[in-house]
Amino acid sequence: MSMNHEGFSYMEVLVATVIIAISLVPAMEALQTSLSGSEIHRNAVEEHIHLRGKLEEVLAEPVKRLEAAALAAGGPANPSSYSEPPGTVRRRLVYLSRYDGDNLDSDNNPFTGMDPGLLWVKVHLEGSNQDLESLVTWVD
Repeated sequence: MSMNHEGFSYMEVLVATVIIAISLVPAMEALQTSLSGSEIHRNAVEEHIHLRGKLEEVLAEPVKRLEAAALAAGGPANPSSYSEPPGTVRRRLVYLSRYDGDNLDSDNNPFTGMDPGLLWVKVHLEGSNQDLESLVTWVD
């Protein structure tokens, strides 16, 4: 007469538990990595939206005002009057300059030999490597 046992033996349960425990560690590490990656992505998106808002605000200004601010700034390396004041949290710096789009002077410097009706706009988030740039054109 044979005995028919149903269920798992102690050894089978022990082996299954060990396999689950071993595979759970890499799964948790992968989850942690993805959570930190999503935080980095969220911050980058927030910075982009913050910069985009300032860029749109500047581009809504009359071109003559932008051109005057570019001249007053004295070159593309200097922040313009459209920049936020020092001490502002997540300060956005705005750079303005006339722009050499056709490179007729052949010096490959976009800020010499400026073309009439072409203005470069850059918004930079202070303390980060995030910025947005655009060109504005107009006809006098």
